[in-house]
Amino acid sequence: MGQVQDKVALITGGASGIGAACARTFAREGAKVAVADIDDAGGTALAESIGGLYLHLDVTDEAAWPGAIAVTEEKFGRLDVLVANAGIAIFCPVLDMSLADWRRQNAVNIDGVFLSVKHAIPLLRRSGGGSIIMMSSVAGLRGAGNLAGYSASKGAVRLFAKSVALECAAAGDNVRVNSVHPGIILTPIWRKASDNQGPGQNIPLDPQELGRTGVPLGAAAEPEEIANGVLFLASDASRHMTGSELVIDGGMTAGNIRRRT
Repeated sequence: MGQVQDKVALITGGASGIGAACARTFAREGAKVAVADIDDAGGTALAESIGGLYLHLDVTDEAAWPGAIAVTEEKFGRLDVLVANAGIAIFCPVLDMSLADWRRQNAVNIDGVFLSVKHAIPLLRRSGGGSIIMMSSVAGLRGAGNLAGYSASKGAVRLFAKSVALECAAAGDNVRVNSVHPGIILTPIWRKASDNQGPGQNIPLDPQELGRTGVPLGAAAEPEEIANGVLFLASDASRHMTGSELVIDGGMTAGNIRRRT
């Protein structure tokens, strides 16, 4: 207990899935948490349950960012951790993907992360430094059919994290930057991804089945298992880590296995 005691964390996409698991985990470990999302009902309920702050925030709206940072500073006085978690998934063959969907996915998955970092770093620096954790994916480490657009966005996050890590290190600002790469996780993104598939691709995506057949450990992960990794990167236990990738994928990037019957 107390791994992030008295630290202040801002989590985007914090109302559900991995973001909500991070919020609950951080609060349990002593942090003060600002939950940012566009899901007002879910975000408000979660923030109230952990004694945190809810911020209505569209991460793609740059005009909204200064206010969100200001409210966080006014409420808590500082910022120690940014979890740039907000993201969407549009799974379909690249030839079926519209330019509008390509841009919409990149707006959340890339622009939203850029804006998170741009507007959070000044407060992190005023607070004496801290940790930025960007949520990427195994799709940001390897290619996959019907995931070209999503993979492109998550691969961009991976290298953006490394570049920002070097900029912060050069500035000597005590801000560390790392990326997290989950595999198949039991979150609502799979239902939303099913809804966002291209023409003729409306078969529901079942993460339980995908985990059973596609993950060497034989199962999809719970969001809390990713949150535990994020907690490590937020804590002082990882103080010598920056520009690194934390892969939590049940062995997916290691390779394939032939199961014994």
